[in-house]
Amino acid sequence: MPSQELHVKKRKSTNRRPAKKKTRPAPKTVNQYLGRIPEPTRTMLDKMRATIRSAVPKGSVEIISYGIPAFKQERILVWYAGFSNHCSLFPTAVIIEKFTNELKPFSKSKGTIRFPAGKPLPTSLVKKLVKARVAQAERKKSH
Repeated sequence: MPSQELHVKKRKSTNRRPAKKKTRPAPKTVNQYLGRIPEPTRTMLDKMRATIRSAVPKGSVEIISYGIPAFKQERILVWYAGFSNHCSLFPTAVIIEKFTNELKPFSKSKGTIRFPAGKPLPTSLVKKLVKARVAQAERKKSH
């Protein structure tokens, strides 16, 4: 008897998950986070950090929240982050809405303002936004 080969047509599985990208663990400290940011964004982010620090109350601390740096007193006051081509400030949607006219030159979304790398950081505007956020947090605390 001649041998009969069994031909089985292989089906592609439709329930395969895509290969996971290797990701590094989330930073545990602000300095770990900052060490990952490339230049020229890193220099700009350092300036943003110093500007925020000058505008928040003395007892505020820096923490990592949602994987990015934030300044906190009793609650988070603002978050900030660096990316390859911009730095972002997250002062809450209410603050962004309040300063709509002054923020026209910048890309923004509901809760984020993006400052492009390679252009000077508007430190006086950042300070004004942070102080407005601090005042908002103080009002919430007193209610």
